[in-house]
Amino acid sequence: TGNWKGDWSAVHWIFESADDLISAHPRTGAFVFVGLAALSAILAFFSSAILLPVAIYAWGDRTTFGLLWLGWFLGGVTSYAIGKYLGRDVVQWIVPKARLELYERRLAAEATFGRVLLFHLLVPSEMPGYVLGLLNYPFRRYLAILAIAEIPFAVGAIYLGSSFVEGNLPLFILLGAAAVALSIFTTRWFVRHGGV
Repeated sequence: TGNWKGDWSAVHWIFESADDLISAHPRTGAFVFVGLAALSAILAFFSSAILLPVAIYAWGDRTTFGLLWLGWFLGGVTSYAIGKYLGRDVVQWIVPKARLELYERRLAAEATFGRVLLFHLLVPSEMPGYVLGLLNYPFRRYLAILAIAEIPFAVGAIYLGSSFVEGNLPLFILLGAAAVALSIFTTRWFVRHGGV
């Protein structure tokens, strides 16, 4: 069937346990979730996606959206600061050197607001901050782009997490597959065509 709620009692036990824990320590829970979301925006191999269903179950869609957006925003600011102040030697330990140099070349010639926004929307989320920090892109402009660019990703993540919490297996699979396919397609498109 299209609903797994009755079959996944263990999953719901985890949700309820996490909800009890978050209810007992609301500030700590929110702080940890924002911190992990920020970490996922800094490191490619770490994802906060596994935490989303628990967060949505505990806080609901709107609060989780706000916390997720805040975490990703802070992660973007951190990656920018690493690129700008710690430099290439540190960044190359975090992201592949060849990909980093490719993105730098794409943006060095033309870094208009629209082009940088498109760049942020098309490439993996941990990349723009590092690249723009290395390029010494204007910080205030970067903040505006970061704030806008994280919105559609946060909305998509909330829909995906909600479909899991609601037990809507077909929608969960469809949204997950679409997110992966879109990420692969947009990254390859940007690499081949150099953005707009």
